[in-house]
Amino acid sequence: LSYYNEYKSYLSMSGVNIAKSYHGLSIQNRKCKIVKRQLFQKMKQEKSKERTKRKKADKEMREFMGDEAPPKPVPHTTESLRPDDETFVQDDIEVMNDTALDEFSSYFNRENQPKVLITTNKKSSLETRKLLDELVNVIPNSEYHKRGKVDMKDVVKQATDNSFTDIVVINEDMKKPNSIIICHLPEGPTATFRLTSVKLKKQIKRHGNATSHKPEVILNNFNTRLGHSVGRMFASLFPYDPQFRGRNVVTFHNQRDFIFLRRHRYVFKNNKRVGLQELGPRLTLKLRRLQKGTFDTQGGEYEWYYNHKQMDVNRRTFFL
Repeated sequence: LSYYNEYKSYLSMSGVNIAKSYHGLSIQNRKCKIVKRQLFQKMKQEKSKERTKRKKADKEMREFMGDEAPPKPVPHTTESLRPDDETFVQDDIEVMNDTALDEFSSYFNRENQPKVLITTNKKSSLETRKLLDELVNVIPNSEYHKRGKVDMKDVVKQATDNSFTDIVVINEDMKKPNSIIICHLPEGPTATFRLTSVKLKKQIKRHGNATSHKPEVILNNFNTRLGHSVGRMFASLFPYDPQFRGRNVVTFHNQRDFIFLRRHRYVFKNNKRVGLQELGPRLTLKLRRLQKGTFDTQGGEYEWYYNHKQMDVNRRTFFL
């Protein structure tokens, strides 16, 4: 009996409401799974109704009080509980001086136009080639060249000689794309990303067909020095002057060090309402390594690399 009371108090402290059936037994003590499921669904519906009433009353109170209404409480999320990071970029003069002289400064100073080479591993599968076709459609001024048996260092040399500014390589495992390498030319850096949750255009419901207009690029939530460098690398793949008439938008959204790539089109329904139509594809990237210079797995110097034994200790610590 004492153990049951302790368990009951633990559930009440955790916010779990122990609903009683018609003869006094709790959901946990019901042996019939069907009845237990029905009682649990009923309990969830009651909680949902109470939450809706509470939100409605709070909204009416704020409308009645106007500017005198108290501020909304900040929800406790993993991002809001993130510890302070010394590498946060907040209009720092030192960061501005560094970015003015980094590898991407020529692009942001509009000294050259991006020209991207997209290729795969040496023996690519059909799924990888499908993703490659869509990336060529996403990135303007990009060209596909078959890899063949050419090593990565030779690819970098040939791309530099042909005035390419970036190389994007799609690697695969078990005939499915699993990583992407982005190498900025001619001096680097080189970033390796893990690739997950790939959805091609045909797999997205009610998708649209993209036009040849140069898209806008939105970089969201790249706050640290490392995230600032990664965001500038993504931006340098696209032309600096978007064509707003096409209403195409490519978004790189960083959340908890996962980078979500999405492409949409603005749809103006009337003078006040604007909708979004997804064009595809959908990708999820996670940074694994950032290397100084061009691709060199043996003698290259790594600016940052992922070590799960040291970096996954605290789930509230993020690096981008």
